Amino acid sequence: MAEIQFVVITGLSGAGKTVALQSMEDMGYFCVDNLPPALMPRFAGLLAAPENYVDRVALVMDIRGGGFFEKASEAIAGIEETGAPITLLFLEASDEVLIKRFKETRRRHPLASRGSIIEALEQERQALQPLRERAAHVVNTSELGPADLRARLFSLFAGEEHLRRLLISSMSFGFKNGLPRDADLVFDVRFLPNPHYVEDLRPMTGLNAEVEEYVWSAPLTQEFFSRMVDLLTFLLPQYQNEGKSQLTIAIGCTGGRHRSVVLARQLGLHLREGGYPVVIEHRDLDPSGGEWPDREIEDGHPSRTGDAEGEKDG
Repeated sequence: MAEIQFVVITGLSGAGKTVALQSMEDMGYFCVDNLPPALMPRFAGLLAAPENYVDRVALVMDIRGGGFFEKASEAIAGIEETGAPITLLFLEASDEVLIKRFKETRRRHPLASRGSIIEALEQERQALQPLRERAAHVVNTSELGPADLRARLFSLFAGEEHLRRLLISSMSFGFKNGLPRDADLVFDVRFLPNPHYVEDLRPMTGLNAEVEEYVWSAPLTQEFFSRMVDLLTFLLPQYQNEGKSQLTIAIGCTGGRHRSVVLARQLGLHLREGGYPVVIEHRDLDPSGGEWPDREIEDGHPSRTGDAEGEKDG
């Protein structure tokens, strides 16, 4: 059991523990959510058995455990006594941000039944303070999006094979809804032929084959994409050499529904073929218009949805 590396994830409700656990899973950790602390030593012994052996484990333990959670510090101390490496990660955020997140997701705080959400957050902070004090890493997610938190965790816990990899977000967006705040590189594709002016294509999005075929049928699209890829082929290794772990490439058209979606998706697929881990995100697609088969982040809905009737999108 001494060879198993444990990461215990805890912190405030709404601070990003779900994203953290999914990120740890992507790094090759065996992950368990909401494990009762009293079961932790027994669970560790089970994992150490020859037929079940794993060497890296990530566990989420938080206030949802109710009375069980009171034994969290005792359980962690018990693992430490065995000599197994154990790291405590604590996630937090400001009350203002947490309240906003609960309102956006329409989820209730685990302690909210005992009072207001502000009172619940205060009770939770007090209950978690002993764990926060012994945490090896305290991460405030108030200003972090899911991709930012993921990149931060990769820098803390990933092995060398992951640290050498640049996590890329290929994002489509609409200029009329504003620039993405976390964009590192921005490409404007409003000069490409606009499907908005084709009546049959207007209600579709860049995820539809008909729109994709229309956009790629223009020689200008193919030339632009080739030149963009050439530029990125030069830039990405330079960012890696500089130590950058996460890069957001934003491709924008007018409304973020047609041209930018096609280009961002194709760029993401192209970079994946080149060995880069890529998140493909379509910020301004209307969720009422269908599924997001390429959306691979866990933050719910984009910041804006759809386009006002009659406006020129694309």
